[in-house]
Amino acid sequence: MKDEYDFLQDERGKFYRPDTEFVIPSRTGNHRLPERTRRSHGVEVEQLVNDMLRRDIALVEAVK
Repeated sequence: MKDEYDFLQDERGKFYRPDTEFVIPSRTGNHRLPERTRRSHGVEVEQLVNDMLRRDIALVEAVK
């Protein structure tokens, strides 16, 4: 990795695409994402996934 980078010639937003759909990566597969979205009841999917991860971490810590 370089100590310094020169961004003076770069163009802001060059690769931005407002119509692009963001797909959250999931280790269980994206076929379960719509199910999670339906069950979220208005909660953001990111929040739902973070809550699931926190519970998993708590379980792992409890077993230690």
